[in-house]
Amino acid sequence: MSDYLELEGCRALVTGGTKGIGEAVAVQLREAGAKVLSTARTRPDDLGPQDLFVAADITTPQGCAAVADTVMEQLGGIDIVIHVVGGSSAPPGGFAVLNDDEWQRALDLNLFPAVRLDRALLPKMLDQGSGVIIHVTSIQRQLPLPEATIAYAAAKAALSNYSKSLSKEVSPKGVRVVRVSPGWVETDGAIGLELNMSSTGALCPRSEDYAITVEMTSSSLSPRALSRTGLLLPNHVQLHHTAPAPSRATPVPSIAKPRGSPQPQHRSEYRFFAVMRNAHTA
Repeated sequence: MSDYLELEGCRALVTGGTKGIGEAVAVQLREAGAKVLSTARTRPDDLGPQDLFVAADITTPQGCAAVADTVMEQLGGIDIVIHVVGGSSAPPGGFAVLNDDEWQRALDLNLFPAVRLDRALLPKMLDQGSGVIIHVTSIQRQLPLPEATIAYAAAKAALSNYSKSLSKEVSPKGVRVVRVSPGWVETDGAIGLELNMSSTGALCPRSEDYAITVEMTSSSLSPRALSRTGLLLPNHVQLHHTAPAPSRATPVPSIAKPRGSPQPQHRSEYRFFAVMRNAHTA
């Protein structure tokens, strides 16, 4: 990301920022110069003392309130919010095994943290007339896996629809709202879900979307993305290219591979990059 973008002066919150996609996004934002606050239930042992962190359970209203308060205390404001937290712990077995508690857990983890934190932090962005909110949804918002993730998929579909509605409301006021919808990404949580589903013989589709998802999320903050909607970051933020972004026709290597490595082999990789390089608002 640092080859294309500098975010010196930006203040960012990344939920679920200590594992998987969230950790990779937080690392890239820091490398690009942003001041990043990450959140999870517990502070990981390998997190550096210089890395800003708040321990909170954001599946609860109290946890979200604690995070919003810490954002103002430690960052003094907010320019970027990236909602990565999410997942599913539902048992396999289809609709019949999903009781009300399972449905509530899916909504509390995959929808309400974004709603509550946006409600707390978005007014700050509207006051300054700028900001970016990114909701990491899922391909399952349209392609659910019926054996174990009905509730998760429904919650992600709700998050996607909420994100689109929010975009329509606040984009004219200077705040961009973007959705990123990855497929299967090889993280610890996804592997756990796959093992859980395999106990019933259900198939969990695999892909190479990890690097793509991180790149898509990061690219949503690019100057090109901002220019498409005519939105500006606040005066205290200096944001500029350090190299030209590739065009639609140019294949982009995965960020997980060093320069000079073979190009991505999946057509979907080129399509994902092409979409995010042009960075349409959700």
